Amino acid sequence: MEITKLSDRLKRVASFVPQDAKLLDVGSDHAYLPIYLLQNGRIQNAIAGEVVEGPYQSAQKNVVEHGFEEEIQVRLANGLAAFEAADGITVITIAGMGGRLIADILDKGKDKLEGIERLILQPNNREDDLRNWLSSHGFKIIAEDILEEAGKIYEIMVIEKGQQSLTAEDKRFGPFLKQSLSPTFKVKWQKEMEKLIHALTQIPENYLETRKEIEDKLEKIKEILYEG
Repeated sequence: MEITKLSDRLKRVASFVPQDAKLLDVGSDHAYLPIYLLQNGRIQNAIAGEVVEGPYQSAQKNVVEHGFEEEIQVRLANGLAAFEAADGITVITIAGMGGRLIADILDKGKDKLEGIERLILQPNNREDDLRNWLSSHGFKIIAEDILEEAGKIYEIMVIEKGQQSLTAEDKRFGPFLKQSLSPTFKVKWQKEMEKLIHALTQIPENYLETRKEIEDKLEKIKEILYEG
C-alpha cells in the first residue's frame, strides 16, 4: 500500500506530533493522519475518534485496507470520550473544526487531559476563543504555524501544560504568529482589514459606537502589520 497522501494542512499538523507518541485523533476523517504517521514510523499506535456513523465506517475501512487493525482503533465517540486513561494516550490532535467547538470538546473532557503531553489544534475559525480557553485552563502555546491551502488560511497551535498569560492582542493574532509576521499571516490580516473597511462603508455616520469599534479593530491590525 502506497504512503497516504495528506493535505498540506494535515502534513503541517503531523509535523508537530512527537516521535513514538500514542495518538488520539479527534474527528479523524478517514483516519488519514494516524495512518500517515504510522507509515512514516512516527507513532506507536492511535485511536481515531469519530462521532458520526458514516465517517466512522470510512475510517474503519481505511485502517483495514492499510493493514493497521492492530495499531489503530477506530471508535465511535464524541470528542475525548474516545479514550480512557488505560489507553496511555500522550498526544491529541483536533483539526478542521471551529475554535469554539474545539474549546468545547476540551472543556467537556478536561478531566481526561491530565496525562496528555501535547495538544495539536487546528481551528478553522475563532482562534481567539480557543486561545482564551487554553490560557484559562493551565495550558501554554509553545508554537504556532499558519498556512494557505485551496484559498483558505489555517492556523495551527501546539499546546503543552503550563501557565501563560495572553493579552487580548495575543489571543486575537497569536503570540508567535504576530512576532513572525509571515507572508501568510499578513495576507490573512490584510483581508480582514478589507472586510472591516467595507463594513464601515455600510454603517451610518451617526452609529458612532459601532463605527468606533470597527475603527479600533482596524487600527490594531495596522499596528501589528506595519508598526510591530
